[in-house]
Parts: sequence; structure tokens; C-alpha cells
Amino acid sequence: MSYVHGGRLVAEALHKEGVSHVFTLCGGHIQHIYDGCLDFGIRVVDFRHEQAAGHAAEGWARATGKPGVALVTAGPGVTDAVTAAANAMRGGVPMILIGGQGPRFFSGMGSLQEMDHVTLLRSITKWSVTVPETRRLPDFMAMAFRKATTGVPGPVFLEMPLDILMGMEEADNLNYPTNYRTEAVAGGDPTAVQAAADLLSRAERPVVLVGTQWWWSPYKAAIHEFLAGYDVPVFLNGGARGAVRPDDPRFFRLCRNKALASADVIVVFGTPWDFRLNYGNDVSPGTRVIHIDLDPDVIGHNRGADVGIVGDTGLVMRQLAQAGSRSGPAWLSAVRDMEAARFDKMQAELHSDAVPINPLRFSSELGKAMPRNSSVVCDGGDIVGTAAKVVDVWEPGRWMDPGPLGTLGVGPSFAMAARLARPADPVFIIYGDGSFGLNGMEYEAAARQGIPFVGVMGNDGAWTQIRRGQAQLFGPERLPATSLAFTRYEKMVEALGGHGEYVERPEEIRPAIDRALESGKPALVNVKIGTSAFREGAISV
Repeated sequence: MSYVHGGRLVAEALHKEGVSHVFTLCGGHIQHIYDGCLDFGIRVVDFRHEQAAGHAAEGWARATGKPGVALVTAGPGVTDAVTAAANAMRGGVPMILIGGQGPRFFSGMGSLQEMDHVTLLRSITKWSVTVPETRRLPDFMAMAFRKATTGVPGPVFLEMPLDILMGMEEADNLNYPTNYRTEAVAGGDPTAVQAAADLLSRAERPVVLVGTQWWWSPYKAAIHEFLAGYDVPVFLNGGARGAVRPDDPRFFRLCRNKALASADVIVVFGTPWDFRLNYGNDVSPGTRVIHIDLDPDVIGHNRGADVGIVGDTGLVMRQLAQAGSRSGPAWLSAVRDMEAARFDKMQAELHSDAVPINPLRFSSELGKAMPRNSSVVCDGGDIVGTAAKVVDVWEPGRWMDPGPLGTLGVGPSFAMAARLARPADPVFIIYGDGSFGLNGMEYEAAARQGIPFVGVMGNDGAWTQIRRGQAQLFGPERLPATSLAFTRYEKMVEALGGHGEYVERPEEIRPAIDRALESGKPALVNVKIGTSAFREGAISV
């Protein structure tokens, strides 16, 4: 007879799911899982803060389309990972968060780091539960993956007490679930799909918005069938960036608000009418709305839907392509004119030689320096909002922003996950100087474990996205808590084993980025930038 400990059962369940990497900060409560990972060739990637480990699990899912896994110890290990779980929940990202706990026989006695994790995590996960005994570990792991990946994706939390992970079970007598989750997704109600197709086919000025749920669809390629059939302008949101190439004649990004205000039919795929879409307030009252989402509670929220379809974005796209079509080159041309007009207004700043460097010139130089196979991680406020209008992504899964919770500090975690997922492809972080301060120590973890990426920082010595509105509300002399020093962060990165560059002139940006790429190390290009009126009026709430 062969006996194995509970940590090995967890690792075997991960192996059966095809998990190749887990993300963690070490703790005594979870070390048996590490031991099991060694047996199954699962790489244990460690971080300097549990928040960063949790963000890396989310980043893995965003980069691969498969659930990421984070392991954290009890007490502060779990509480440190709360932000990562909340970010994944709000963003609809599948993630397995495993937390340790003191032995059950010490429950209520005050063992090290003992606390009620399950209740804490319940409101920010799809499922939060304690595994009751060692032999049930494979069953609970199967349930966790099923709950994280089906329906609207999201995080789950499994608490594993130390005695459960240390417990021994006879390997031959264990039941490992099989066929425990389906890859099938929900299609749209045929009547609603036909109503939507009829409405869209008759539209004179349709606009399509595609959100992050597209990325989780097994029918992602159907977006090309849909656009070929309806020939409509499309705007991409969040994880859908890269779904349509920037050189596609139906791809737009600069004139979204104006196009929405002019549209007679709007189709929204897999994204809510939240702050990113101004809660639907840019839509004219007479505009007809078709809303597709995995969550029926989202449809009609903030902005009513004339046709609501509960279903998978890609599959519904295929259904719509089969149910109707339209051709509207005149409208596409009109939207192209809107786009060109917006781009023309940016030209002076895109080519500005000002010192400190104009944020649009910074973004332009960064975009030109990135190879087309790059992954782009966003970790900042105002500078990311600027760069998003300029920097291109050419493939799906390559744009990784914090999502609608707006969590800063995701940069190194997302970047490390993306580089591990695609080892041959470069990874860039678009950094704000404020956000760097949250998890900048992760450069040490990346350098020590040989995981290179390039952070390019727009350093304006402020929390500018907040400071701008603060000045408008209270005046330029009443600005507490939003000033930062023009700190030489690249020197910190060098001290942690990475490569650092400091830039003060626009013509220096590209050579510095090239050197950072060539270094083969985690790198930071610290660019001193000035101010711009480009994002005046942008809201931060």
C-alpha cells in the first residue's frame, strides 16, 4: 500500500487540470502543497507579497484563458490576497485561491494566524469553503475548478487546514473525479437572436462594443464571422483588446463616445454599462440597444436593452452571423472621419519635443518600440489612460489592464505571469510612478527567478488622475496626498538585480527601451514626463 499526504493530493488534482505554475509566498501552513508540486513538475513561483501572488494567478488566466492558482498561508497571507480575489471577482476572471489554516484540533484556541477566512472571502468569490477532510481534497479541487470556470468566470477560495494537508491517505483507495465540468457554453435564445439580427440588419448607424467575456469564449474566432456579415464599426474593451487587429477597417478606439451618441443601434457583448461606458449616458434616448451577457442581471442595468440575450459572446456572435447580415460602407466611412478628426487633434502632442516629455509623445515612442508579439500590462492611472489611445496590441490575451476594480500594483505580477505563459515573447508594463510603489519589490522576485520584462514608467511626480480632479474641485493650493517626488526608481530596480534606465528627453526613449529589452533582465525605463490637457475632464470615480 502507498500512502500520500494531502498536499500531494492537491498537487495531483492541479496536474490533472493541466496546471503548470502556481504562485505563492511561502508559509508553513501550505508547504505540503509545495512538496506535492515537486512530484508533478509544477513550477512554484514565489513573490514578496501575497497580493502580488494573487495578482499573478489572475494574470495567468488573463494571458492564457485558463484558471490561475495562488497559494497563500493563513491569517495575513489570506488577508493580503483579498485585493487580488476582489479584482478577479469584479473582472470575471477564473482563479483558484488556496489558503492555509491552523489545525482543526486547535480551532478556537488561538493557533498561529487563525481567523475566519471563509466568511471574509465569501463576498468576493464565487465560492468560499473549508475542505473537511484529507480524502475529500480531490473532490473539492474538482468543485473549485468547475465553479471558477463555468457561467460567469470568477475566483474561488479553498481553506485547507494544516492537519488536512498533513493527513495521509492510501493512494489506491482515493476517488479522483472525472468529467466534472463541461466545456459547453450557453447560446442565445433563438427568438431573441433573430430579433437582434433583424434589428442590426436594418440599422443605418450601428456600433458594436466587445468586452472581456469574449476572451473566455471557446468561440472567439466567431468575431470575424460576425464582422464579415454585418460590416460594423467595433470598439474593444478590457480583455477583448486584440480581438480585432488595429489595421482592420472596422477597428476604432478614439471616437467611441461620439460614435455611441450618433448610433441608431448599439450591440454590447460581454461588458456592463459601468463607469467605463459612462453608465450608458452617452447613448441617445432613441438608440436601440442589444445586450449580450453571461449574467442576466447585467442586461438592462443602467441602460435598458431592447433585446437582451443571455449567452456566451462568441457563440452568440456566430448565431447572429448565421441569422442576418448588412453592409454599410457609408457609415464606416463616417466613423473613420470621426476617428481621423480625433487623431488629428493629437498630432502636435504626439510629435512634441517638449521637456519634460509630453505624455502623448511618451506613449507614441513606447508604442513604436514594442514588437508586435508583445504583451502589454497596464499598471497606472492617467498615463495608462493616455497610452491606451496610442499603443497597439495585435493578438488576443496581450492587453492586461487591472479591470473595472481599478486595482493598482498588478504590474509585476501580470508581467511575470505573461512571460511564463509565453516565454519567447516580450512583456511590457505601462507604469505610473504612483502604482510602482505598491509592488515594486517584486522586481527582486522576477530577477531571482529569471523572469524578464520591461516596465516603462511615465514619471510625473504625482497621482495625476486624482490630482487633476482635486485641483478642479478645491483649487491648486489645496492638494494634499497627491504629490510624489521625481524618484529615481530605476536605481531601486538595479539594486534588486534588474536593469535600469533614466530618460529626460523624447529622443532617448526608444534607445533606452531597446537596451532594456536586450538586457534580458526585469527592467525599468524611468521617463520623466510633463503635463498634458489630453485627458482633461476624465473622471476617476
